[in-house]
Amino acid sequence: MSEDLANATTANPLARLDLLIAGERIAGRGEPFRVLDKFTQTPVAEATEADPGQVQQMLDAAEAAFRAGAPSAYARGAILDRAARLLSEQAEEVQRIIQLETGFTRADARGELRRCLETLRLSAEEARGLRGEVVPVSGAPNQGRRMAFTLRVPLGVVLAITPFNSPLNTVAHKVAPAFAAGNAVVVKPASATPMTALKLAGILVEAGLPPGFLSVLLGGADVTQAAIADPRVRFIAFTGSTAVGGKIQAAAGLRRTQMELGSIAFTILCDDAVVEDAVPKLVGASFRKAGQVCTSVQIALIHRSRFAETVELLKAQVERVRHGDPSDDGVLTGPLISEAEACRVESWIEEAIAQGATRLAGGPRNGAVVPPTLLTDVTPEMKVYSEEIFGPVLCLIPFDSQDEAVRIVNSTPYGLATGIFTNQLTLAMDFARRLEVGGVHINETSSSRVDLMPYGGTKDSGFGREGPKYAVEEMTEQRIVTITT
Repeated sequence: MSEDLANATTANPLARLDLLIAGERIAGRGEPFRVLDKFTQTPVAEATEADPGQVQQMLDAAEAAFRAGAPSAYARGAILDRAARLLSEQAEEVQRIIQLETGFTRADARGELRRCLETLRLSAEEARGLRGEVVPVSGAPNQGRRMAFTLRVPLGVVLAITPFNSPLNTVAHKVAPAFAAGNAVVVKPASATPMTALKLAGILVEAGLPPGFLSVLLGGADVTQAAIADPRVRFIAFTGSTAVGGKIQAAAGLRRTQMELGSIAFTILCDDAVVEDAVPKLVGASFRKAGQVCTSVQIALIHRSRFAETVELLKAQVERVRHGDPSDDGVLTGPLISEAEACRVESWIEEAIAQGATRLAGGPRNGAVVPPTLLTDVTPEMKVYSEEIFGPVLCLIPFDSQDEAVRIVNSTPYGLATGIFTNQLTLAMDFARRLEVGGVHINETSSSRVDLMPYGGTKDSGFGREGPKYAVEEMTEQRIVTITT
């Protein structure tokens, strides 16, 4: 870990963060900005954005490194395995950085680290197992003396644009598969949480990732647009809002992209749901990370025959959820990423109540902390129902039939993931076939993700898939080779 980042977790409240350009730490020459402790809202680090020349330096280095050739598949796997070992050795330090700049609880920071270790190890396996397939071309007319096979070849320079709500594992989900496939990467982390990405990049360099194959770009929209505009960027991997994703896709043109965008995530409790099992999972999925996960449960659809008992149990459990200082033991819900976002969430709650919603649990905002909130009597006209709230708010809606539940989920422009609680196999599979989402999780919530699975959405939730195996496929192209003997 650099001395500056170490100081950011101890005595120096304004540690200096540099860019990483082809393995070297270099001060930015653009606009300055500060990173805040998300609970106290006090500055903990300062940095300077890259200027246009430094964006070009990163892309020059990435293009040159790619043209010179990536390490062998075996070596790439070994580098990623070493990075996992180094990350594990520095776990406490990394968790402190995550907590400092995100406002995550200890449990969420540990979860982020644990999942990142898995992502690195899975990516190492994919590097060593990269392969094409034999094509039975001799089965075509007049091709008896011919054979064919495919290769998976890297695309070149990958631009990875990552969000604040998973500053370690989402960075790993883009950088590690890209390198596993043989690409060079420029990663642009969220300006609210750049410290974790810089730390991971430093670990990857320490593990042996060659200079040029990884740079870290700091800055806002102008800096990002400058990188996107360069035609040497062959693939753009983005996680963020649907509005920003649309602009990036328009600028990408014919270049390939992977878009993990917004969502209104549902979880459905059917009439045979084991409510005692479902409710704790709902509470965790709705309120951890202050509800700032694309798959955080925003709306629970509950069969009318089970509505009253489920609401009673949920209310009792949500009222016991601890919220506030994320460094305190037992706290589940910490601050949102900024006080401005907390004010927005609070305003949506108050607006919904003014329009007729009932608040069963929750209360006044305290700085950037919004207490876990339960709402009933919500309608499609309310923002808490029709737009992604990205905060600790769970709306409870009764339904009478499977057709009604499917219609409600499919009526939104989004389609990332849905949870279903039922023990009826036929019903579960019917939901899986009819719901227009990227993932359906039976007897789990919408927020049930395992890092080796394909992860992504449909409709306005984006396209393409994360998960090392699937991301490697996204970040390579198929090349056919034929031989006539």
